[in-house]
Parts: sequence; structure tokens; C-alpha cells
Amino acid sequence: MNCYVEVDRAYAPAARASALVPVFALSLFTSAALLFWVQPLVARMLLPLLGGAPAVWNTCMVFFQALLLAGYAYALLVSQKLSLRNQAIVHALLLIAGGLVLPFALSSSMLSALPTQTSPIGWLLSTLLVTVGPPFFLLSATAPLLQRWFSHSDHKAARDPYFLYAVSNAGSLLSLLAFPFLLEPLLTIRTQSVVWAVGYAGLVASIIACALFLKGKEIPVAWSASNLPTKPLEVSQRLWWTLLAFIPSSLMLGVTTYIATDVASVPLIWIVPLILYLLTFVLAFANKQLIPLRFASFLLPLAIVVLGSLMILRPPISAWIAIILHLSVFFLVAFVCHRRLAITRPPVSKLPEYYLWIAGGGVLGGAFNALLAPVIFSTPIEYPIAIVLGCLVRPATSQEQGKSWWRIAYPSLIFLLVFGLSFVVPRIDLPAKLESGLVLLLPLVLCYALSRRRPIAFALGFCALMFGAVPYMNATIKTLVTERNFFGVWRVTSTAGQEFRTISHGNTVHGVQFNDESRKCEATSYYHKDGPLGQIFDVHNGNPAAKPVAAVGLGAGTIGTYSLRGSQWDFYDIDPTIVRLASDRRYFTFLSDCTAADYRVVLGDARLRLRDAASEQYGLIVIDAFSADSVPAHLLTTAAFDLYLSKLSEDGVLAFHISNHFLNFEPLLSGLSRKAGLAAYIRKDSERNVIGRYPSVWVALSRNDKGLGIIATDTRWRRLEGDVVWTDDFSNILSLLK
Repeated sequence: MNCYVEVDRAYAPAARASALVPVFALSLFTSAALLFWVQPLVARMLLPLLGGAPAVWNTCMVFFQALLLAGYAYALLVSQKLSLRNQAIVHALLLIAGGLVLPFALSSSMLSALPTQTSPIGWLLSTLLVTVGPPFFLLSATAPLLQRWFSHSDHKAARDPYFLYAVSNAGSLLSLLAFPFLLEPLLTIRTQSVVWAVGYAGLVASIIACALFLKGKEIPVAWSASNLPTKPLEVSQRLWWTLLAFIPSSLMLGVTTYIATDVASVPLIWIVPLILYLLTFVLAFANKQLIPLRFASFLLPLAIVVLGSLMILRPPISAWIAIILHLSVFFLVAFVCHRRLAITRPPVSKLPEYYLWIAGGGVLGGAFNALLAPVIFSTPIEYPIAIVLGCLVRPATSQEQGKSWWRIAYPSLIFLLVFGLSFVVPRIDLPAKLESGLVLLLPLVLCYALSRRRPIAFALGFCALMFGAVPYMNATIKTLVTERNFFGVWRVTSTAGQEFRTISHGNTVHGVQFNDESRKCEATSYYHKDGPLGQIFDVHNGNPAAKPVAAVGLGAGTIGTYSLRGSQWDFYDIDPTIVRLASDRRYFTFLSDCTAADYRVVLGDARLRLRDAASEQYGLIVIDAFSADSVPAHLLTTAAFDLYLSKLSEDGVLAFHISNHFLNFEPLLSGLSRKAGLAAYIRKDSERNVIGRYPSVWVALSRNDKGLGIIATDTRWRRLEGDVVWTDDFSNILSLLK
């Protein structure tokens, strides 16, 4: 291959010079689009296998950030060690070699190696490395290399090619927007992989074209903008870039996890923070600034106060408003950090190293959230930590000279104020919201009023407020245990004045048990005896020849109260923490005291573990698996239904719990049942007036109406409507939005 890069400023034809920017811009745009298309594409392939937990996406992000860092390091190395001609040759050959793993696919050996008893992080990272590692690594290096090559051209913008960074991020942004709204609804996973491979081949051709556009004589050193004399970079400058990249990266994963678990499990919410993250890069590195840095710095503390007020007072507002406020704070922090990165960018000769430190900060931020925080923190405190850091690095809007003593005294006063109010105010008989307002909101407003123009003072005061409020927060609700693992944070709580214990994942309750000894075996929450599930068990337990029961999703073990002595039950659950909590008599006794059947708990993904069950083994299969507030998509496909039916007896019943605030699963269950030739009915239970009972939506399916017994004639049940069908290779979450 005769592919090399040289520059001849004096003799470059005018036509070549005019086409230079479009060719380089198109290559960078395509590279970035492919880079950020493959992230949700591969995550979409892997998420279902691990229950759809937010940590799956976070771990994928850490992997991609690590490869981005490796790609930038490779770009720095070849730009320092090789001539432009040899850089082009090496990079083109490696791109071709990296394409040998395309199109993307998960082999049967990868699936069989999925761990069920230990953390899946190692398996996930190794699978990503084998599946997508080579092309992603090379695409990561393309942007800094192409910008470095462009700096050797005779174009008037060669001395400052950072505008191409905005073009690159625009490609990333467009790709992320296209995935949920265009690519996933129209193309199967397999088709997307093939189209991506074609786009990759086109990119290789365009990169070679970039090299040919710069073909010419080797330029004298004095002519190269990248070789002009520059001062060596200070260690403090490198650390500053790393910190500015660390904060948005950490906050992006933190806000994603928090919204998905503690606010609302909104479909596709994980992609929105990444879109905003890239948008701030585009805005920060654009030649024309649409948002002044000073204005963003002014808005940030105000947005924090508004968000804090919402979280403290908890007014009856839409979850969307809460989500918008959380994302607004994230956007402002990310923009401030990225704009300060853009302002302090070095001369073009330091461009590869500059990108390397940015990527390094991104990796550290992602690793902190996805790998370190779950080990050292029992709650997702990494989210507010990143907000505090974001407040620290914002530029000051007023002078702080002569006020260094204030930075120490002020947060100390805030801490003492909140700490004291935490003990005094609860002793006064006040309404709950007024009490929270005095203990938490009043100091927050005071913090804003006194230090909003002083970044360090505001950040330290905000931090002091959070620490000072710990006694009050712990007294408000009695937490029996908090455990955190790859799948999220589980809490068992018993609130003063209530009659029961609850287990929750974020803001989603997964089980309730009465404290009263006489009521401890009463079915509660979504599973109470007068609800849809109670009726399903009436049908199953009324069959004297009923076969064993399979329950996918353990929760607190509540449905074990429906078991009969002498029967056999199998509970399937992917999360070892929920199994341990449900089996611990200090927290719940549904399994130990209220389950009359012989039972076993099978750890692992239900789709994988159900394969080991015998054909037609079960008379009832209950699908009650939730990731936060939503049923994992891979349990709702044609292949999943084929598996369920192969394990279900001829007259058996398949029950689905499909309660959800944002998604209507009825059209999907209807389409799947029609395709499988099943009788299917739905019942919506709106029970809200009895303590310990929650509203729910259940679907009952069988091969015919006879298998459903009284359900088929009960007017509270109706036949399903809709005709949506998902496969393992295709799903469209937007089609189910309420």
C-alpha cells in the first residue's frame, strides 16, 4: 500500500486545500459516530444477560473509557516515534486487522462462561475485550491522529485544529440520538452489526484518503505548526486536566445510577446523560460560545439549591421534573469542567498528550463509580461527591482575596448549625415537611446566600451540610441493613409508625412483611390474596395434579406464602444479595416460616438457568423479575416464551407481573401470546386503601381457556390487546411508552 503523509505548503494545489477540511471532518465525524454507536449496540447485546442493572452500563462505560485512554496513548506514541508517512501506514494496516472481528456477535462459549455465583464484572470486561476491543481501540486513536495530521497541512486552520474536536463530538452526539429513535426501532442487532462493519470499512477508506490528501514533500521543521517551540507541560497542568475530565465522567455515571434507581426507571434514561456529556464537549470546544462560562458558573449553585429543595420537601410533582433538575445540574457541572478544559488547551504540538490526560481523567471517573464506589460506599454517595467537586472547580464570580479564613470558618458554622438542628427540631412537634425545611433547606439557602459567588466556600459549605445532616437522615427512617453489589443498592427499612418491614431497590419496593407475629405470613404488596396473583394461585392450587412452581424473581419471598405442603418450588434470581436478605430471619421470614413447600433457590439469569429444568416440569411459572422498576427485556422475547412453554406442563399457567409507571407491556404480551397461540388475560388491581397492599398489573397465560379456570370468565380479567413482538435480536422500547 502506497499510503503516506507529507506536507508541501508551497506547492499544494488549491483544489486539494479547499477539500481538506471536508475530508478530514467527514472522517472524524464518521469515526466518532461509529465509536458511540457501538457502545449502546454492544451494551444492548450484554445488558439482558445481567438483568439490565445500571452497573452493566457503567461497567461498559469504564471499559470504553479505558480503551479510549489506550487509543490516545497509542496516538501519542506513534506521533512521537514515527514519521507522518509511517503513522498513516501503521494505522491503516491496524484498522484493517481490527476489522477481522466484525460483525459483532456473542459466541456460545462466552455465554456458557457467564458466572452465576460471583461478580460478573470480570466476565463482562473480558467479553467486551474480545467482542469489540480491537476496532474500538483503533477508532479511539483516530481522532487525535487525524487532528495531528491536519496540523501538518497548509490549511489556514492548521495551527488550531481544535474545531475538529467539536465536529467529532457532533458525530458522537448524532449517533447516540439515532440509536434509540432510528437504529434500534428499525434494525435488528445483527443487521446493525453488519451495517456498522460496512461503515467501518468506509472509514478505513476515508482515512487513507486523508493521508493521500497530505501527500507531498516532507516539510521543513520550521514550517510545521506542531513543531514550533513550546514550553514543557507542568505537572500541575496535567493534574488539572485530569481533574476536569474526572468530574463529568464520574457525575455522568452517578446521575445515571441515581435516576434509574432512586427517581424513576425511565426507559433509555442511561443514554441521556451521555448525550448531555457529549453536548457539553461540543459547546465547550466550539469556536463560537453559545453559553458564557461565567453564566454557567452563576447558574450552578442556584440549580443545586432548587434540586436540593425538591429532594428535601418532596412535593407531589412529576418524576420528569425531578429528572430534568438532576440532569440540569449535571449539564452545568460538565459544561463548566469541559469549558475550562477548552480554555486551557495547549499548543497543537501537545495535542495527543492533552487528549491522553483527558481520557485518563475520564477513565478514573468511570472506574471510581463503577468499580471502586460499590466496594467502599454502601450507598451511592459518589453522586454528591462529584457535584461538590464540580462546585470547587467552577470559576469565581467575585474576588476571594483576604477571605481565606472564611473558607474554614464558614463550612464549620454550617456543619454545627445543621448538626444542632438535627437534634433540636425533631423534638418539636412539627409537620414533616416543615421539620425537613428547617433542618435541611434553611441551611442550604443560607449556604447559597452567603457563598454563591465563592466556589470554594460554597462547595465546602454544601459538603458540611451533607455531613451535618447524617444524624437527622438516619433518625427519619430506621434502616435495618444496606447492602450494595454489582446489581445495585438494597435497603431493608422499618419506618417509625408503620407496621411492616420493606425491602427496596432505589425507590422501588420489592417486598413487605408485617411485624405483627400473627400477620407475618400474610401475602402483601403486589401479591395480596385478593389481587390478581392470589387468583392465579387459587387456580393452580385447586388442581390436585398440579406440578411444581417456578418463580423468577425472589424479592422478600412473599409468594412463598401461597405454597402447599408437599409441593416443590424453585426460586430463580440473579442477585445473591437479595437471596441472602430474603433468607435472613432478622429481616424476613417468608421463606423460613411461611413457605410450606420444599424449595430451592437457583442463582443466575433465569433465561440461562431455566434451560437446565426438565421439559414440562412446572405447572406454574411466575415471572416477577424486575431491574429497578422494569421487567428485563430478554424475558419478554419469542425465544424466552419458547423456553417457558417448553418447561410448562400442558395445562400449566404462565403469570407475568408487568406493573410499570412508564411502560405499557400489554401490547407486547399480547403479541407474544398470539404468536405462541396462547389464551391471555390481564387484570389491573388498583388496591390503594389497605396498609401493606400495592396496586399491580398481572397477565395470566395458558395454552387454552380451560387451563386458566375461573380467570377466563371473571369480569375483572379481560383479553390482552395489541400486537407487538420482540425477539432476542430486535426490540423497540419506544413502542411501549405510555
